[in-house]
Amino acid sequence: MKNRLSQRQQRILEYIQTFMGEHQYPPTVRDIQNGCEVSSTSVVDYNLHKLQAMGYLRREPEVSRGIELIGEGLKGSKRDIQRVPIMGSIAAGEPLQIPDAPSYASESVDTVDLPPFLTKDRQDLFALRVKGTSMIDALVADGDLVLLEPAVDASDGEMVAAWINSKEETTLKRFYIEGDMVRLQPENVTMAPIMVPAKDVSVRGKVVGVVRTM
Repeated sequence: MKNRLSQRQQRILEYIQTFMGEHQYPPTVRDIQNGCEVSSTSVVDYNLHKLQAMGYLRREPEVSRGIELIGEGLKGSKRDIQRVPIMGSIAAGEPLQIPDAPSYASESVDTVDLPPFLTKDRQDLFALRVKGTSMIDALVADGDLVLLEPAVDASDGEMVAAWINSKEETTLKRFYIEGDMVRLQPENVTMAPIMVPAKDVSVRGKVVGVVRTM
């Protein structure tokens, strides 16, 4: 199927893949025009129509960012889909239990197939299903999957899966060190931060991407 693409169509497809890998949302037609140095948005629209007809993507023309990669379009330019384990759920709200790290390799866990532009070929990534709306202002909604890289520490402002030792529960929040305390900050103006002694918090992973549900 790939040999049916013109050079311009190939470039547009790869631009969309790269853009979505960096931003976790699709580009606009104007983004594609500028990024691929195309003469007009009508030329972009024509080539998107061709890519849709060949099964690389799906479009909602009335939506500014209404591009969804499907089928061959998910495979990247040269590489195949990567399978990432879904290690349970994580609370974007009150803390919630998730499976312990040793179970990551279990054959019984669910998985999600993702294109390399999302995973960056990282083989150690894992995913958690979000429950709650405390990170909604960071465009992480209830039901989304967050992709995480294993980590034991974090910098201020990073979004992490934080294990609260005394509660044996994990929560998805922004991480800030404040003296001998850690502030686990939601991205929702209606919710208060969680303040926990630093010795009572362990970072389990840092968020590197989001897979959105419709």
